[in-house]
Formats: sequence, structure tokens, C-alpha cells
Amino acid sequence: MIDQTTINKIFDTVDIVDIIQDFVSLKKRGANYIACCPFHDEKTPSFSVSPSKGIFKCFGCGKAGNAVTFVQLHENISYVESLKYVAKKYGIEIDERQLTAEEQRQNDDRESVLIALAYAQQQFTKNLTETDEGKSIGLSYFKERGFSQSIISQFQLGYSMRALSSFSKQALADGYKKEFLLKAGLCYEREQTDELIDFYAGRVIFPIHSVTGRVIAFGGRTLSAEKNFAKYKNSPESDVYAKNKTLYGLYFSKNAIVKKQKCYLVEGYTDVISMYQAGIDNVVASCGTSLTVEQAKLIRRFSPEVTVMYDGDSAGIHASLRGIDILLEEGLTVKVILFPDNEDPDSFARKHSVSEIENFLNENEQDFIVFKTNLLLSESKNDPAKKAKTISDVVQSISVIPDNIARMIYLKECARLFDADENTLVEEIKRERAKKYYGKEYKEIKPLITEKKRQINSVSTIDSNCDEQEKELTYFLLKHGNHPLFENQHGSIDTVAQYIIGELKKDDISLQNACYKQIFDEYENLLKQSVEFTIKHFVNNIDKNISEFAVNIISDEYELSEIWKRFGSNVSPEEDELKRTIPRAITVYKIKLLSQTIDKFTLELNSCISENNEEKATLITKKIMELNQIRKILSETLKRVTS
Repeated sequence: MIDQTTINKIFDTVDIVDIIQDFVSLKKRGANYIACCPFHDEKTPSFSVSPSKGIFKCFGCGKAGNAVTFVQLHENISYVESLKYVAKKYGIEIDERQLTAEEQRQNDDRESVLIALAYAQQQFTKNLTETDEGKSIGLSYFKERGFSQSIISQFQLGYSMRALSSFSKQALADGYKKEFLLKAGLCYEREQTDELIDFYAGRVIFPIHSVTGRVIAFGGRTLSAEKNFAKYKNSPESDVYAKNKTLYGLYFSKNAIVKKQKCYLVEGYTDVISMYQAGIDNVVASCGTSLTVEQAKLIRRFSPEVTVMYDGDSAGIHASLRGIDILLEEGLTVKVILFPDNEDPDSFARKHSVSEIENFLNENEQDFIVFKTNLLLSESKNDPAKKAKTISDVVQSISVIPDNIARMIYLKECARLFDADENTLVEEIKRERAKKYYGKEYKEIKPLITEKKRQINSVSTIDSNCDEQEKELTYFLLKHGNHPLFENQHGSIDTVAQYIIGELKKDDISLQNACYKQIFDEYENLLKQSVEFTIKHFVNNIDKNISEFAVNIISDEYELSEIWKRFGSNVSPEEDELKRTIPRAITVYKIKLLSQTIDKFTLELNSCISENNEEKATLITKKIMELNQIRKILSETLKRVTS
């Protein structure tokens, strides 16, 4: 566990912009920074970071918090893990107490897997540099590929010994549990003996890192010439590794990608390393899989532009064209580079200087539509049917572009290249977009949409939930809790917090919303301890729901409820209005609670009547009349204070 003093030091030291820009490309706008939100799919930036307040807020999906909660949400790790990440970045030492046996048992499996992976990386690197086998086989291979010692160290390359259980035996001897070695995909059990067998035995190792730099998986390449050996073995999916959400090399390249606002996308591990070593440091690979939507979104967090590099003799270019559509659909500007025959990014980078590589990339970069058109037209020749299919394929790619202006520009270029009627292509794009978003043509889908809306509008519901009123009271508590409000019976002045909490406790009212109730309970506890309140106490709360709500308060996002619009549009939540707005808010809340209770009693009354239980029905009727009388008094009070 991390002590509170250390936690306070972390929050006092952290720079939220410094933290978030490790994951997202931020642009300065006034006093704040903006970006496309990393937590939901969007094309227009609604994610805002305030360095002065130390908070982030997405006005699209509602995610909000501080630097620590950002890392927690982004990396899907625990609050404590996130604190450790931030502390490590700023060189803050964490002194943790010894975990109890129960706490140790509850220790997160995910962290245990990550620890096992980190250990494996160290062992593989040690094998490469300190053993005769590793030097003669693994290190020689990397040197033959032209990798320098510094690049080998930076990418933490390694080697797994040929002995089938070399790593497993050493890991078990060093105290690593079999359970987590298996979960990490580092070994597997032999069926007959349950003996652990190394997954990467006899292979050179390429560690795969998360955006924050932790090892989450490995790629292992065999150096054997035997045909029955798979050339590459990659880590299986695990709690820490999802292949379709990972880009190889991103941890090393992210800063360059942000700075240059451009990302080069290649196919393999060695392509990334060779290009990086040659000076093209804004490069990533898709981890040996076809490009996925999640990977495209990951690229877009750091750069608006991506250039896809294809091998000159690649037989899989046609299959890879689908990746272009995925990138386009995510709003990225897509370009393509085709290397000369028998060349790939790895081999080309090893044969040329930095300036030669840069010149080649600049001179041979093509817009995706020109590349795809030329590629498909070269195959269709003069066949009208094939040409029509080619046009359809290109139009399909253009149709997924989300930006209307960009889509129309590409459409005009397509019409020019194919000498086709522009209006015809416009109609074709409309049909393609209709198929994608509705599954049918517009003329078929419109009646269905209209009918659906009619059905929805015909359903009426009665809202008896008090969430809006509880949210409003919590807003006042956090925003103005320390502000003096009314003189109490003892002659001293109650603050907003003391007044609200006192009014609710007087009627034995407990909030129904768990998040708001927790804030109230914690605030009441602070008052009892005479601890001076600051909203940072809740902004930096371990509960992300509480943190998000507190961030929304200081982000000026919250608006008062519809009740104030009905009783006067000029009512303001500012401090000079608190003596009116606070009593109103409490009265409205109590009326809503009474209505909720009356509704419950009414349902019970109907049940008693249907069961001919006259005695109980009489008691319930009396209770409803009493509650209605109280509600009437409160309603009259509300009319007076809002007039």
C-alpha cells in the first residue's frame, strides 16, 4: 500500500500535460490543450486538458479526472499501478508497507503476469549478451541484420536458449509461479509429464511494449532452416496483451510521431527497427496481423496522417488494401509508398543513408486514391467489366471517409482519373454509405426509421428518480461548501455544507445515488474532523466516478436543472444567489422524495383494493393524504421562494 504522504507528493509534482501527451497528441488552445478523445471514437476534438486545474475532461463521452486517473483509464490498470507509473516518471520513491498474506492473495493477476514478462525480457537479454550460445546465434543474427549494439539495447532484443526448459526451470527456481508463467504465454505444459516447455526455445526475441513501456508480449523468430518450424511465434492473447490493439514500436516512436504529425506503418519487427535506426523514428508495425480498427484509432491519437509502406514484391498488397479503408474510416489522411522490387523497409534502410531514405520517401509517396487506382487499372487493362469493378472498389474506399469535404475532393479526383461522370459517382457513394450505416438502401430504410420513432414517441414514462436533484445538491456542496450561508440558532454562521447536510439529516434523508451519497458521507466526515475542505480532495479521489464528478464541477460543465427555467430564467448558481438557490434545491428534492413515496403507497393501495383488504387500504389512504398535505405545503413554499 502507498502511504498518503507519498500520494500527496505525487499529485503535487505531476504535470498533467506532460503525462497525457505521452499517450495523446495535444494541441494548445488558449490556456488549455485539446485533442480527439482516446476513450471514444470521434473526429472533432472534444477532449480538453487544463494544466492550471490539473484535470482532463471529454465533453463528448464524459470521461474526466486527473493525471493519475487518466493513466488508470487509458492503460486499464489499477489506481495503485497508475500512481506507481506517475511516481516512476518523476523519480518519486514509493515506500510500501509489506503486504499481508490476504492482500498478497488478492494481488492482481494482471500485475503478476506483467512482472513475469519483465523477468523474461531480462533473462532473454541476458542470454543474448552473456552466454556463448546467445552470442554465437542470437547476437550474430542481429549484427548480420546491421543492428547496432545501442539499438539492440534500446529495443531490449534477446534470445531464448535451445534447451526446451531452460527458461522455465530458471523462472521456477527464482520463485515465479507456474500459473503466471503459463498465463503470460512464456511456456506450456507437456501433456504426459506436466513439465513446462519454453514457448520460444531457440528463437531470437522481440519484446512488444505497451504505450507506457512495459513488456506485454514477445515475438520469437526461429533461425532454423527446417520447414516444419513456424518462422515467427507470437505471444497468445492474455490479460495484458491484445494483438489487435497493439502497435509494435509505438512506445519508442510516439514522441517523434507527435512531433512530426506523421506515422509510417510497416509490416514487421525488423522493418521498424531498421527504419528507426536509419533515422526514420516515427514508425510502427501492426504486430504481424492485418490492420485493425483499434490499431487505426491508436495511430490517430498521435497523428492525423499515416503512410503505409508496402514491399515491392509483396503478393499480399490486394489483401492489405482493406487496411487503407480502415485508416480512412478513422479520419486519417492516408498515403502509400511502394518499395522497389525485392526490397522492403528493412532491406532498403540497411542499404541507404538517412538523406537517401528521406528523399525516396518524399519522392515516392502517393495519395491512396492514385495508388489504388493505378494498381487496379494496371490489372483491368481494357476490360470494361474489370474497369467498372475497379471504379466500384475505389468509390468504396472514398465512401468510408467521414469528412464531407475530403470525401468530395477525392470523388472529383476519382472522376478525373477514370473519366467518369461525377454525379453517377456521387449517387454510388450515397448508396455505399447507406449500406454501411443502415444495411439497406435509403428508400427501404426511411419508412422503418419513421415507424421506429413513432413507436418510441408513443411510449410515455413517469420519472420518479431523484438523481437530478441529488446531483444538484452535490454540485452546491462541492462548488460552494465552504461559503457562509445562514446564521444558526447558536448565533454562529453555517456554511453551505453544514446547512445542506443538516437539512437532510433533520429529516433522516439518505441520498439514493451511491456516488453522491459517498461524497456527502465523506464531506460530513471531514466536517466532524474539522478538516478544511478543498475540491482537490475529490478530484484526486481513488473512485473515478467521484473524481469525474468533481472535475465536471470545476470544468464549468454543470447546469442547474429545469426547475429554475420554470421559476425564473435569471437565477444564477453564483455565490450571491446561494441564500435563495440552496433552500430551493433542498425543497425541490424533498418534494420529489415525497412524490416517490406517494407513488409507492398508491401502488400498494391499488393492490389492497384488488385484494379487498379494506383495513390496510384505509391506513394507506390516510398515509397518502398526510404526505400529500406535506407536499402541498412544500410546493407552496417553493412558489413563494421562486416568485
